[in-house]
Amino acid sequence: MDLQDQLKNLFPEHIPSNEPENIEETVHELYVQKEPMICKFEKRKGKPTTIIEGYEGEDEDFKILAKELKTKLSVGGSFKDGTLIIQGDYRDKIMNLLKEKGFKVKRVGG
Repeated sequence: MDLQDQLKNLFPEHIPSNEPENIEETVHELYVQKEPMICKFEKRKGKPTTIIEGYEGEDEDFKILAKELKTKLSVGGSFKDGTLIIQGDYRDKIMNLLKEKGFKVKRVGG
């Protein structure tokens, strides 16, 4: 007994439609600002962290950007109060990824 037969037994009045479902994905455009974002390095509790601040768009856009950066770098991090805190010293890689997206980035400290 395949899946279609099982579904017919469970829902005898249901008539399946043969129309293909139209699923459209919307591509989210990030706001690219004129002012540079600040990428700095700090040690917190003895561990290196990279901090990105200065994004002028919406917080939701910055969260999407943060998630993308964290997945590309395969690192952990958090988003608090308009700043992105990434575990480890990844300033060069983050700056390259942001420049590819069209952002201006300013390196602060060291």
